Amino acid sequence: MASNSRIKSIVCGTGVAAMLAVGGLVPTVTSAAPASGISDYRNTITNDMRACAPGAGPAVRVTIEGVKSSTGKVRAQVYNGTSADWLEKGRWLNRIEIPARRGRMTLCMPVPKSGTYAIAVRHDANNNNETDISEDGGAMSNNPSINIFNLGRPGVDKTRFNVSSGVSSISITMKYFS
Repeated sequence: MASNSRIKSIVCGTGVAAMLAVGGLVPTVTSAAPASGISDYRNTITNDMRACAPGAGPAVRVTIEGVKSSTGKVRAQVYNGTSADWLEKGRWLNRIEIPARRGRMTLCMPVPKSGTYAIAVRHDANNNNETDISEDGGAMSNNPSINIFNLGRPGVDKTRFNVSSGVSSISITMKYFS
């Protein structure tokens, strides 16, 4: 049986609930390995902007636009840019959680090596670790359209981007139901 959030998503045609579920249901595993040496899955790391300094990398400087409020937290997860990994439970490489700040936020997401990746962002506005379609927001790299037909899960071909051995920059715009 579908959850209330998914039913609301289908009825309202937004698909935001499925997009917001990214990262909300996966237990957190923290890795003691340095970000530059990470090559496995499920690493919770800190937002260390030094990893995006000139000469650093490989990493992605992510500018998140349109954060609705300064309540709760923002979670960003980077995935390999493959259909086998994109938005699959537990298949994220690195996760950063930081306190939300209204408007624009910037974080630095290290990646294991140059290659193709995709990023999903979630704003858990009330900080309850659940998807609340009436409050929470979400977004993905390349800002794909979210609609009833893809239920908030656009294919990796719409979200992936290339990262070189240096620092790449992307901008992601948050989407909210209300």
